[in-house]
Amino acid sequence: MVQIQVTVDGDVRTDDVEPRLLLVHYLRETAGKVGTPAGCDTSNCGACTVDVDGQTVKSCSVLAVQVDGSSVTTIEGLANGEWHQVQKSFKECHGLQCGFCTPGMIMATVDLLKENPNPSEEEIRDGLEGNLCRCTGYHNIVKAVQHAAAAGDAQ
Repeated sequence: MVQIQVTVDGDVRTDDVEPRLLLVHYLRETAGKVGTPAGCDTSNCGACTVDVDGQTVKSCSVLAVQVDGSSVTTIEGLANGEWHQVQKSFKECHGLQCGFCTPGMIMATVDLLKENPNPSEEEIRDGLEGNLCRCTGYHNIVKAVQHAAAAGDAQ
């Protein structure tokens, strides 16, 4: 076992973990952040995307020990008590269907809009390229990102 200290959604945690434990499983099983789905465990789908120290990562491709000393934001920690603008936009524009990809799509969108607050449709599609929607809801996902960008304050 290895002891790690991680700030998860603003809460500092100290936990003993197996060195091979994936971040997605740490978040779900140890930290109780079940809003981050374990999608494919191969980094293909992006459903498990979270923010680590200001950068989005697919949490199934990162070991928990690699985030020792870091700050992790999950879909649950994106907003304090109220929905984040990107979450609101996904709801208002029907940017979700079954909801499985939604946490990863939203986390990737927040990162995209932080880097490019007014992306074109092509830039949105490129920016979300590593996140897969099994329901093929891409049209409304793009509309939701455009809506969030137009609303401003989407970071």
